[in-house]
Amino acid sequence: MACFIVFEGGDGSGKSTQVRSLLRRMRRRGIKVMQTHEPGGTPLGQSLRRLLKSGDPMTPTSELMLFEAARAQLVQDVIRPFLAQGGVVIADRFTSSTLTYQGYGRGLDRELIERLNREATGGLEPDLTVLLDLPVEAALARKNGGRADNFDDAPVDFHRRIRRGYSALAAADPEGWLVLDGQRPVEELGREIWSKVQALL
Repeated sequence: MACFIVFEGGDGSGKSTQVRSLLRRMRRRGIKVMQTHEPGGTPLGQSLRRLLKSGDPMTPTSELMLFEAARAQLVQDVIRPFLAQGGVVIADRFTSSTLTYQGYGRGLDRELIERLNREATGGLEPDLTVLLDLPVEAALARKNGGRADNFDDAPVDFHRRIRRGYSALAAADPEGWLVLDGQRPVEELGREIWSKVQALL
């Protein structure tokens, strides 16, 4: 059965680790599954990713438009075709990232972001959003030593606003979100996520 699963959380929350874990579990069981990420997943998306991660200054509105352009291409060329074939798509970030980072974080109008999200996705919504939540200080400590970008260099208050944004989105849709403490052991988190996904499938 077609299913769209999205992983969300602040930088350093452990999303990528859990995406890989879920992908391995599904492949071992012969489930038709693919992994993608934002921004990226298409030639255009990869080009835009390099711009967004370059560290070069840009306005919040420019940042928003680049993310939406990458998303529109990814949904049209990759996500929708795979779902139409009955596959499972696991995405590292989707529309909620834009609402939290550019809305709560950068302070852009959230109604505008929601309209642009709908345009970019054609109304596509995840079947499940997994939020890995942990204190900002703990998340940023995990990122130390990595290459900084426009987001890593932002003040701590920016990351706190993002965390509050994720909490608000999850609280507004408790049926569609699985919120987990990102400080729990990796294997334990993986098992709980797999249990939820099995029930969904």
